[in-house]
Amino acid sequence: MRPIIIGAGRGSRLNALTDDQPKCYASIGGRRILDWMLDALAEAGLECPVFIGGYRIEQIQADYPQLTYCHNADWQNNNILASLFCAEEYMNDGFVCSYADILYRPAVVERALQHEGDIALCVDTDWRARYNDRTQHPEDDAEKVMAEGDRVLQVNRGISSSEASGEYIGVARFNAEGAGSLREHYHQARAAHDGTVWKEGTPFAKAYLIHLYQEMLGTGLHFHMVTTDGEYMEIDTEEDFALANARWPEEYGG
Repeated sequence: MRPIIIGAGRGSRLNALTDDQPKCYASIGGRRILDWMLDALAEAGLECPVFIGGYRIEQIQADYPQLTYCHNADWQNNNILASLFCAEEYMNDGFVCSYADILYRPAVVERALQHEGDIALCVDTDWRARYNDRTQHPEDDAEKVMAEGDRVLQVNRGISSSEASGEYIGVARFNAEGAGSLREHYHQARAAHDGTVWKEGTPFAKAYLIHLYQEMLGTGLHFHMVTTDGEYMEIDTEEDFALANARWPEEYGG
């Protein structure tokens, strides 16, 4: 099982921080986000990462020759879902996928790997505490999860904060069967909706990964969650960048 890192976009909300480098190069405590992430995945036992790049992919390829690369050449016109499927050839035996602009600890990935379900989403149950200081990224924009026990019922931004069990952190584990279901539903959705508006008024090309999760949940497929009580941060805005530098190295740098 290999990790697949989805990192094709520029991260325009980081403004000048991504003028000359990809988003995953933003420095937190003197280390790139990508370095924090690669260490967390390695500590969880995941090796030979696949990196899906687009914006400044050549820079990453030069600096990290040990990674396997998939190129999302049309990154400016698509989104996370289409980007992930640039690496479809690496999904057969199961995989862990991760957004490229996040920080997390290895323990939540380990719990996802150990879960018996076909599909496990990593969910932060202490998510609202992080939003107290995030004026540039409101709770409404969080990819919220509603669950019963560990069974995921919904994943979408429209869930009210008071009803949410947590926030999907952007890390998920699919075993071979789960990966097969993901691929099957992606191609069905693409055949039916490519070139049209799909979920939440979003064109299919611009769909998020959680849109496919919603589609799959609607057919009765089982998704499960493994939780982290904090120990996760997203770096989406300049404010997030400052908060991460103030908190992450001191709390989790050891």
